[in-house]
Amino acid sequence: MRAFFIPAMASATLLLTACASAPNDPTLTLQTHKTPAQYAECVVPKLQNSAMNPTVSQTQRSYRIVVPSKVSADNVLEAYKAQDGGKVFLYERHLLASSFMPSSFERAAQECL
Repeated sequence: MRAFFIPAMASATLLLTACASAPNDPTLTLQTHKTPAQYAECVVPKLQNSAMNPTVSQTQRSYRIVVPSKVSADNVLEAYKAQDGGKVFLYERHLLASSFMPSSFERAAQECL
């Protein structure tokens, strides 16, 4: 039994390590002519109007907008300064039933381009 236990634990540890270190690819990548500040000024009121409670943080080159989710990981919009405006990365977890149409989070992100 001990001969089985050690390889099983080693395999489980490797699998969990691989999951924890896997990159989190964006759900959607968008390009805008707006600066990150202009984009954030547009999208935050739209999210608030959709009864979402966004939290905004900024750095010298980017804005990060986080919307808490009750059923999955938080939804995140990141807007970075690019040569011709900005680049927006959307990270959203979809429920299976709602993945056929754009969510209000995704619609707000696209309307502000």
